[in-house]
This record gives sequence, structure tokens and C-alpha cells, in this order.
Amino acid sequence: QVQLMESGGGLVQPGGSLRLSCAASGIMFSINAMSWYRQAPGKQRELVATISNNNIATYADPVKGRFIISRDNAKETLYLQVNSLKSEDTAVYFCNSFPPKNIWGQGTQVTVSS
Repeated sequence: QVQLMESGGGLVQPGGSLRLSCAASGIMFSINAMSWYRQAPGKQRELVATISNNNIATYADPVKGRFIISRDNAKETLYLQVNSLKSEDTAVYFCNSFPPKNIWGQGTQVTVSS
């Protein structure tokens, strides 16, 4: 049974940082590429960053140079360090495999506002 539990979101001022975490189980974590996705109000869910099973990371253009994805296979945990946050980064952030399984966690809310 796939379980994905995101945490670490919050309210932060523009320019601030957060570290998001995702505890995964039942998803064969160590052999899958894993990704962070986000969904802003009124918009479709979008891919933010992906890390392969051999730690190759790729990023969507809007977050390149600001976000860093990483993984700990022993802990089956995915991370996203989000830096230099902008108001347009406000969204619910989700983790999943890449491509995603048809099961999603509750996500973690990131709100960037002064």
C-alpha cells in the first residue's frame, strides 16, 4: 500500500526558505525516480523537480537555481529545499514517484506572503 506523507510547509516571507520532507512507503522508493509536484489555487498540478534513483536532479524552469531536491533511500524520505521564495511559489506541495502513482498524500501548504 502506497503512503506518502509530506511535511515542512508553512507561511514564509518573500525571500525566505523552507525544507519540505516526504516520508514514503510501499512505493519501492530506492529504485524509483521521485518528484515534487505543486498545485496552486485554481491551477493544475505541475511538476517541480525530479531526482533519479542515481541522484540526477532536474528542475522546472521557474524553480531552477532556487530549489534543491534530495533523497535518503535508507529512510525512504524525499526532501525539497526551497530558497528565495516568491509569491508565485505559493501552492500545496506533493511528492510522488515519476511518473506518479495514482495515489497522493495530503500535501504540505507553502504560503509566501509579506
